[in-house]
Amino acid sequence: MGILTKYRFFLFFVGLLLANIMPNHAKTIHVGRGQAIIQIRKAIALAKHGDTILVNSGIYKEGNIIIDKAVHLVGKDYPILDGELKYEILSIKSDGVSVKGFRIQNSGRTTMSDPGAIKVYDVKNVSIEKNILINNYFGIYLQYAEKCIIKNNVISASQKEENQSGNGIHCWKSDSLQIIGNKIEGHRDGIYFEFVTHSVIWRNIAKNNLRYGLHFMFSHNNAYITNLFKHNGAGVAVMFTKKVVMMNNTFEENWGDAAYGVLFKELSDCYLSGNRFIKNTTGIFFDGSNRIVAERNLFQGNGWGMRMQANCMDNSISHNNFMGNTFDVTTNGSLTLNQFFENYWDKYEGYDLDKDKIGDVPYHPLSLYAVIVEKNPPAMLLYRSFMISLLDKSEKILPSLTPENFVDNKPRMSPYNL
Repeated sequence: MGILTKYRFFLFFVGLLLANIMPNHAKTIHVGRGQAIIQIRKAIALAKHGDTILVNSGIYKEGNIIIDKAVHLVGKDYPILDGELKYEILSIKSDGVSVKGFRIQNSGRTTMSDPGAIKVYDVKNVSIEKNILINNYFGIYLQYAEKCIIKNNVISASQKEENQSGNGIHCWKSDSLQIIGNKIEGHRDGIYFEFVTHSVIWRNIAKNNLRYGLHFMFSHNNAYITNLFKHNGAGVAVMFTKKVVMMNNTFEENWGDAAYGVLFKELSDCYLSGNRFIKNTTGIFFDGSNRIVAERNLFQGNGWGMRMQANCMDNSISHNNFMGNTFDVTTNGSLTLNQFFENYWDKYEGYDLDKDKIGDVPYHPLSLYAVIVEKNPPAMLLYRSFMISLLDKSEKILPSLTPENFVDNKPRMSPYNL
């Protein structure tokens, strides 16, 4: 056998070996009117892992579509998947699935199985991007999911009662999620986390939801960055959680007897910076929350800028702006174990003789009237009365009922540029 023949044989052998170890090229399956395949279900049955299923525009009423292969489901011109108010529409049961470019509407409604427009079951590396979800019970529901991306979706519903609606994005017992750039409106909760860890919620807009714009419980080591939560029924609730970072979020126009910009209940070891609390009944409500650092935040135009219950301790409140609030801070106890320092208070009437931009006289931000209203809400009827003004002035001169150590020893003379 000559050298040239041996070389050709060697190349042929290598070719056979590579053909056996390298995956086949993924193909694209077209679905819709005028195509050989007109059902998404059939395309999934024919597809192999890695294939793309391209769905043309039209209305598809196929009941519950189960995706059990690592395929890319892509819509062209936003085809409509309609659940006819009976079915869960897309059920993802394979790793590596992506869903992009669909209008998904009218899922079934039942509290027994919590159907959604898209539901992800115990898988990882799923991407759900640029979809429009309308009038569904749950929008996007993830359970036991890992390393999934939910990005740039528009999710809306129009139910009027909380028991008639699920959540826009619902995540349960999951890890390493990215919730980015979604717009959520009209659901029970905009975004709901329970037992979710190491995840990020970034650049989302949650407004006009029936209960909370964001609601998370028992969800540690997460970050919430540059989101807008506006005009939700009860604002935002963060409960029974530790090690959370909340930066550059806006909490705006959350009004009601039990509404807050954000409620912190049993929270610990968290960091808040660059957030804006504007025109809420209460900017932040602290209840049983400890070791929280809140700095460089804006509290403006709220009923209460900050309400801190007596069961909170070791919190650091510094370098914030308190402007135009009815009450800047209030508490329901006489013992204060938290620190306030170098905040700007627009109600501060002190002076700065040494021109170091820090007031020479400590500021007591807790007014006697705020304490009275906290313990007796009907006293709010006396707001702006001469008697109340006289009472507060007297308390500042001769403190008697407000905690003496509820004080900012270095009040800022001018607001920070946040």
